[in-house]
Parts: sequence; C-alpha cells; structure tokens
Amino acid sequence: MKIDFKQLFLVGIVLCVNQLSMAQARLPQLVSDGMVLQRDTKLNIWGWASPGEKVNVKFHQKNYKTTTLPNGKWSVLIGAMKSGGPYTMDINASNHIIINDILIGDVWFCSGQSNMVLPIERVKEKYPQEIAKANYPEIRNFFIPTISNVNQIAEDLPKSKWMACDSNNVLQFGAASYFFAKRLFDKYHVPIGIINSSVGGTPIQAWISENGFDSLPTYHNRVIQLQDTAYLHQLQPAVNYAEENKQINLHDKGLNGEKTWFDTTYKALNWHHFWLPGYWADQGVKGLNGIVWFRKEFNLPACMAGKPAKLFMGRIVDADDAYVNSVLVGSTTYQYPPRRYTIPSGILKAGKNIIVIKISNTAGKGGFVPDKPYFISVGKDTIDLRGDWQYQVGEVFEITKGSFVHEPFVAQNEPAGLYNTMVAPVIPYKIKGIVWYQGESNTDKPNDYKKLLPALITDWRNKWNEGTIPFIYVQLPNFMEVQYSPSESHWAELRQAQLNALSMPNTAMTVNIGLGEWNDIHPLDKKDVGDRLALAAEHLAYDDTAIVSSGPIYKSAKIEGNKIIVSFTGVGHGLKINNSNELTQFAIAGADKKYVWADAIIKNNQVVVWNDTVSHPFYVRYAWADNPEGANLYNADGLPASPFSTDPDQ
Repeated sequence: MKIDFKQLFLVGIVLCVNQLSMAQARLPQLVSDGMVLQRDTKLNIWGWASPGEKVNVKFHQKNYKTTTLPNGKWSVLIGAMKSGGPYTMDINASNHIIINDILIGDVWFCSGQSNMVLPIERVKEKYPQEIAKANYPEIRNFFIPTISNVNQIAEDLPKSKWMACDSNNVLQFGAASYFFAKRLFDKYHVPIGIINSSVGGTPIQAWISENGFDSLPTYHNRVIQLQDTAYLHQLQPAVNYAEENKQINLHDKGLNGEKTWFDTTYKALNWHHFWLPGYWADQGVKGLNGIVWFRKEFNLPACMAGKPAKLFMGRIVDADDAYVNSVLVGSTTYQYPPRRYTIPSGILKAGKNIIVIKISNTAGKGGFVPDKPYFISVGKDTIDLRGDWQYQVGEVFEITKGSFVHEPFVAQNEPAGLYNTMVAPVIPYKIKGIVWYQGESNTDKPNDYKKLLPALITDWRNKWNEGTIPFIYVQLPNFMEVQYSPSESHWAELRQAQLNALSMPNTAMTVNIGLGEWNDIHPLDKKDVGDRLALAAEHLAYDDTAIVSSGPIYKSAKIEGNKIIVSFTGVGHGLKINNSNELTQFAIAGADKKYVWADAIIKNNQVVVWNDTVSHPFYVRYAWADNPEGANLYNADGLPASPFSTDPDQ
C-alpha cells in the first residue's frame, strides 16, 4: 500500500486548524491554583469555551457536567463543603485544566482606597516580629491590579494570582486585611481567603454599579453622560507626567547651571537656612509652588564608612529625588509613601558627606512632614538628620490654565469606573462577607456620603444575591491638625454618615479614633484596625453573640433641665474614661447651634452633659473634629466610642 505522505500532511493541517478554531476552555483569574472557596454554600465554577462544547468538572470525587452556552460561557454549581483541603479540581473540555492546592474556608472581599491597599511592606519597621512569624499557608491573598472603565463591564479581572502567606509573600498583603485574616484564622482555624480590590485615592462612587445610582440622579446622570463616546473623546486626557517633568526640568536652575546642585563639587553660596523637618511655607517662603533644593553636610565616623546604609527621610510633600555624595539613591513621585532609600556600599565615606534633596510641589505646603523619622542607619548605628539644613529655590511654577496642574479625566474616579472592572468580575465568586475601608476621598462632600454608603451596601448585596451578606466597614480615624475649640469638620460629618449607615441590617462599623496620625493620611497602626474588623466579624458573621465587638454607639439623647443625658449601645461591661479622670471632647449647644465645651460625667452607663452657660441645651457633639485629640469615652472592654452629633441635620 502506497502512503501519500503529502495528503496525510494536508489532512493533519486541516485537523489542527479545525481544533484550533474551537476556543479552548479557560477560567477566570480567581479560579486558579491556591484559591480559597467559600465553605457551607453551593459554589459557582465558571469559564468560557466554544459554544456547545461539553465541559466536565471533577471535584472532591464528584463530576459536574455542563454545555457551553451560545455566548461561550459555562458554569456549574458544586455542592456545599466543609472547610478543608488542599484539593485538586479537574476540568475537561477540548482541553484539560488542573487546579491545584484548593482550600475550602471563608472568603472576604476587602475593598476601598489606599488604607486598604497599604501593604505590610509599608509598615514593616513597625511589625518586624509579625512579619518574621507570618507562616500561615492557609491564609491566601488575591490582589486585583488597578483597571478602570466607565462604560463597559469587564468579563474578567486583570492577571493576578492567589498567594499563600509566608514571611516573604506577606509583604504584599494589605496590612489591615492581613491582620483581620490572621485574627480570624487564629480563632477559628479555618482557611481564610482575602480578595483585595482597592485603589488609592478613589471615591466611593467609582465602586458602585450603574444600577446602584437609581436614587442618586446626579451620579446616575454622570454615568449616562460617560457612555457617550463622543463626549469621552472631548475630556482632558490623563497627565503625561514623564513629559511634564521633562519640561519642568528644563527650567530648574539646580539642573541647568554650570554644575548641578547635587554635585559634591558645587559651592552652595547664598543658600538659606532651613530647620528640618518642616514646611517651607512656615520658614519664610510664602505661597511657593515649585522646586526647592535642600542640602546638608554631615560627618561620618570611619567605622560606618563604605558600608551599605538606609536613608530615612520621613515623608515629603510632594515629589523628591535624594542624592548622597552626588549619587541618586531614591526618588518618589507623590507625597504619601515613607521615604526609605538604600545607600549602596562604597558611597558613604569617612568625614564629610553631602545629602541633597530636590522637592517638587504644586499645591499646599511643600517640605518635610514633622514627627517623622529622618536619619541614616548603618547596621545599628545612626546619624540624626534633623536640624539645620540649607535651601535654594530651583524653579517657581507658573500656575496657568493648561499647565501641569489640572484635573484630567480619570476613569477610576468616575461613577462605576471601578465597579465595572474590579467588582463585577468577582460577583460569581461566593464570599463570606465584605470589608470596606474608604472615605478619605469623599470628605469634601460628606452629605453625599450619607446616601452613597447605603447605596454601595445595597448595590453589592443585590449583585451577590446573598441577602444581607455581612458588611463591615472602617470609620475614618483622626487626621490633620488638632483644633482646641469646638469647630466644624468635614471629616466629622463623614464619620457621622458612616455612623448612620449602621441603621442598615447586618452591618458593623469599627471606630478608629486614636489610631490615626495628625500628619499622615496613611497611619501605620493597621494591626489594631484589622483586629477590630475581625472582632466585628466574629460577632456579625460568626455568630459569637457573647463577644463585645463594638465600643459605645450613640443611641438617644434626653434633655432634662440644663443637661442632656446620652444613652448608648455597645456599652459592654460598662462605660469608662480612658487614661484620664474626666471626659473630654463633649460640646453642647442651644437652638442657635453655637457649640461650647461641656462638662460630662458617666452615670448609670449614660453620659450626662452640660455647660452652665447654656441654660436650654438642644444638641450634643462628641469628638466632632478632624482630629479630636483626647477623646476618651470607651467601654470597659477597651473599645472607643464613635464620634457623634445629636443634631438630626448632621
């Protein structure tokens, strides 16, 4: 028999082409190696393949069969399982997929803005022992990379993966969500999966779906407007920072003289004195947006010379480049990250050394944030960098229309811009509950937040279709300068909006007054934040009704003569004054709403408030400030009271 190899070759090509023309079965990013699936509920496993293709899912000794729909989607429901693992899942279609190391436990969807993003790496100096001991292979984290779209719902998430907790991987875990997961795991010994879907600087409206704005016409109309492609093309595009920095540097005297100002041979003549840390607006430079260079000479002992070192420059507003002995050792493009730069070996020398910091700032006070660490460390030895420096202005920015200071269209800040891409693709995945840490970006419009937070809760619950799934959120901590007289505060108003949302069923709020920092919107204490979230979850989601999970929460107020008697829930084992002999941060007002500081005492687990100058009181406020320093109403279980106002208009 004569074999026609040419014909066989052609037939083979045709078969291969036909096979390739069929889309192979594929899975969403979440359904992958190392995933944690929610226990005690039917599980949805889904994916895509060719229309009409047979798909078989084998899991835990059971087979689940389906056929792909005409739109290419398929899904199967897997029976509820108890916690355990690791397991393997086999998926057979035109191709074969194996998913390994699957755990069954509790899955929490953790979302919000930068304080939910903030990784353990950012707080590693605060928690070295926690990091060293972070060996929890049954705690898994899935971090969703940022992606946004205002007019199209994404089919799947950007590429990512599940990561098991060890002392290396944990540095990439969100700090608040890690400590939350760790406490739950330590108590219940059930695998914990964290899906971290959060983006720094984003407003709450970006996380709500189009349908979620049905009762909010301003935001709903904006969603409709953004669906107009022609309108989108007219919007100001995002800033090309690389190009703008290039243009700025063309006019910076520090880079365009005979010698650059970071050169060790440059002679710093007629520079001005500056006391570090501090802002240049507080040290004789008024209203300057631009580039300012700072310089310090210091002597280094011979025992520290030549060795690798760390440069800690606290926090800088806004962008900086740091040079040591003419060598660029680090740069940061915005104000929030702590400046921790590595100085390679061989750069530091015995005797005189020079540090030069170039700062660019376009709004507000530029400079070095007080109460932050400023030093060089070589092993256990340190050089304190606080004190007398020199400065010189390199460039003054001309703020004009069309310059680099503008607010371009950014999809991640628009209504539904993040829901479409970072929430919607997660909805098919079964979860235990939701943790939310956000609000800083909405403090300019706290009244809107009164409607937006309930809208988000309702919207997500409707989408997951799990009834009143547990929703736990962080009330904003203290931040910014302390004010010593009763005052108005957008941050206090937003906290009140968060407090009001407790009226929604199956919600819990953690109070974090005392955990913030006046000079940093990203406070380092994320362990107490995570522990309080876990405490709330223990009560709300794990039915631990005996546990005291909240501090005092305002319930009602009764006027008796010249006094107002305030009652609370969350009293626990009794109200108490924390670290003091008298209650502080209570203010009282008459019908005119002119608040004055009040006397306050605890009596019968209520707080009695008065001021002898206010004979007919109407309203009480507690901890009503951006940074209510000294707020000290707690319960005996060590949990702080929420700030509140009895004024129904707030």
